Amino acid sequence: MIRPTRLALLPVALAVCLAFPAVAHAGVNEDILNELKALKSRVAELEKKLEAQDAKIAETPQGMTEQQQQDFNRIAVKAEAMEDSRDALGLKNLKISGYMDPTFIYNQRQDRAGFQFLNRVDLGNGGDGYNYDNSYFGAAVIDFTKETDGGSRWRLTLAPNRGVGSVFDGNSPIHEASVSIPLTDLQTRLIAGQIPDWSGYEYLQPTLNKLITHNLLFDFTLPTAYTGAGLEVTRGKWLSKVVLANVNASKRGQRETSPGLAYRVDYAKGEFQGFGFAGVHGKAANFRAFDDDGNAAINPISAEAYSTRDTRIDLFELDAYFIRGDWTVQGQVSYGRQANAAVSADAATGDLRDSHWWGVSALAAYKFEPRLEGTVRADFINNRKNGGGLLGYTAADDRNGLGPAVSGLDINGDPIYDTPDRGVNRSALTFGLSYLYNLNTTFKFEYRFDHASGPVFLDAKDGGYKKNNQLIGTSVLVSF
Repeated sequence: MIRPTRLALLPVALAVCLAFPAVAHAGVNEDILNELKALKSRVAELEKKLEAQDAKIAETPQGMTEQQQQDFNRIAVKAEAMEDSRDALGLKNLKISGYMDPTFIYNQRQDRAGFQFLNRVDLGNGGDGYNYDNSYFGAAVIDFTKETDGGSRWRLTLAPNRGVGSVFDGNSPIHEASVSIPLTDLQTRLIAGQIPDWSGYEYLQPTLNKLITHNLLFDFTLPTAYTGAGLEVTRGKWLSKVVLANVNASKRGQRETSPGLAYRVDYAKGEFQGFGFAGVHGKAANFRAFDDDGNAAINPISAEAYSTRDTRIDLFELDAYFIRGDWTVQGQVSYGRQANAAVSADAATGDLRDSHWWGVSALAAYKFEPRLEGTVRADFINNRKNGGGLLGYTAADDRNGLGPAVSGLDINGDPIYDTPDRGVNRSALTFGLSYLYNLNTTFKFEYRFDHASGPVFLDAKDGGYKKNNQLIGTSVLVSF
């Protein structure tokens, strides 16, 4: 009985066993489908996030992060605000520069040694005049230049006691006050104002001058400055400037109506060499005809009267340069004359006579090493005619060595001129060293030997007159 019962239950067991796999398979498929749906949803969500991130990266310069982008935006806003403030204050394209050069000078014949810095030049206000041992060095200068968006240029240079304004206009601290306005193009300009003279190969500023003192032609044969207006034209390698101006005067006086014509032309032949020439024609102050109070300095025997302090001048000079590697070579020749400005009047009639001169100057410099440079300069002025006389120097000058030779002293101690119609010729030989201590500081040393063809230098020690003089100078030049 037992066996049949087991056999009867077998189909039922087999059916149950066969049914279980089907049920299990159905449950697994449903779970997998649910997992796939969840995974697909997650992938879609990640894709959206990636697309959003890519969009942000595309909007951010060079792949910056959001924080970097915020920092960048803040910097941009600050930069724009600074530019607006700069423009509102007029500081756009404004450049400020300057220099100081405290100087020590020893002058043998004057028996003088000491520092020179910001000392006065004008004679009427405690100064001792413009002299070769007291020119434009020992200055403190600040320079402002401004260029507008339209190309106009504005310049103001202040040099208290040591600029051209102090030389020809008394107390004026203005060295240069000029404007340059483009006309048809940026290479054709109207220029106007007070403009320092541009003649010769030497510059006025010690930052551009290899030695401390200047050459004889610079000191005694060239104008100081022009006050007027003219044109500046640049065409290729040519630069030309011409002005109609007062020569060495900021204002014309009574019965003075004739200005001067001043010009300069430069040609840059190549990278290393070039030449230029300059001239002045018109009227300028004649201190021989009148004293500082406007009174006649002499009493002419003839009926000719001198009703103006200005007389005709004609000046012309040619200069050239060669600068390559360690070598610098520069030179200049000059010619000039001024009506009724000679040192000696006609002995028979008392009439004033014309002064005439010509001169040459040459300079050579060599850099022994990048910071150390040696310079030698030689100058000569022929000034014999009518007792001598140079531009602005119309009387015997025993400090600068100008005028007739002195043969002795009279009972009153005044000089005696045996040949008053014959002026002395002047020459000078100068040696110098300059050391570039850093980009803004230069130390200079100079030895200078001045010579005249006759005794004309007053020796302060014994009161006699000598044919030569010696000068030693040192300076420290700091610029920015």
